[in-house]
Amino acid sequence: MEKKLPPILEIRGLQISFKQYEKGFSQTELEVIRDLDVCVPAGEIVAVVGSSGSGKSLLAHAVLGILPYNASVKGEILYDGEALTEKRVKRLRGDEIVLVPQSTAYLDPLMKTGVQIRKGKKDAASKERLHQIFREYELKQEVEEQYPFELSGGMTRRIMNATALMGHPRLVIADEPTPGLHISVTRRAMEHFRELADMGAGVLLITHDLELAVETADRIAVFYAGSTLEEVPALAFQSCDTLHHPYSRALWNAMPKHGFQPIPGTQPYAREMPQGCPFGPRCPKYTQECSEKIPWRQTGDGRVRCIHAEEAQ
Repeated sequence: MEKKLPPILEIRGLQISFKQYEKGFSQTELEVIRDLDVCVPAGEIVAVVGSSGSGKSLLAHAVLGILPYNASVKGEILYDGEALTEKRVKRLRGDEIVLVPQSTAYLDPLMKTGVQIRKGKKDAASKERLHQIFREYELKQEVEEQYPFELSGGMTRRIMNATALMGHPRLVIADEPTPGLHISVTRRAMEHFRELADMGAGVLLITHDLELAVETADRIAVFYAGSTLEEVPALAFQSCDTLHHPYSRALWNAMPKHGFQPIPGTQPYAREMPQGCPFGPRCPKYTQECSEKIPWRQTGDGRVRCIHAEEAQ
């Protein structure tokens, strides 16, 4: 029997809190991520979706070891089946593990864009690869000699996407890679991520664009208020009936092609988190049992954290 390889990235029970000062010198721990789980196999794009403030970008920063000094991290982050320690991630970051960041501030304002994308390499192959990427992203060759402050927002976004294509990464973390891009460039960027996955890389796509995620990804993980509520094949989002968590169904109903149907209430702030299911106060199926710890339940090719999952099928 062929031995099954571990996922490129597996996160189990991730918890992130920040130490903050209150009045005077008293300190408090603000828990913003309570229970995140996500798995990224080789050759797949796994999209993480959810509203702003659900913990998507913090997940990326935790994997890369770039959280602020006052952050505390618990849980397991495994890369190729082994713990992704601080020492290990420093060695792999920028080479095997590549970030396509959300903020344009990640570019060095004092360094020309071409040098940044090539990571200082000056060989002919690297320069030709850069020129090829520029053509694919509709960037003129002179952009290579420009500084980030000379570029428009859309051009800067394309430059950051290009960084993932220069090398041969095994794990790509794309944090909101498409805002501000024309639809044709957006689709081209997604095609590039698809190519990287087809070559064996794992891609963690963090996005608020559920429609884009459904079109591009193999699997979708639904985040809400610092927890993973459901993980399903992307095909499950083609119908509301194949989704199991009420929040996943609410996301489906809120998609433009389904009529922008909102639900009452807002995502809870970290200091006001309810016990048990974080979606409980907004859920039409809420019962007292929902205030307890909610375990994972298998749902065919997916899994869900909902004690009423069978009723939702």
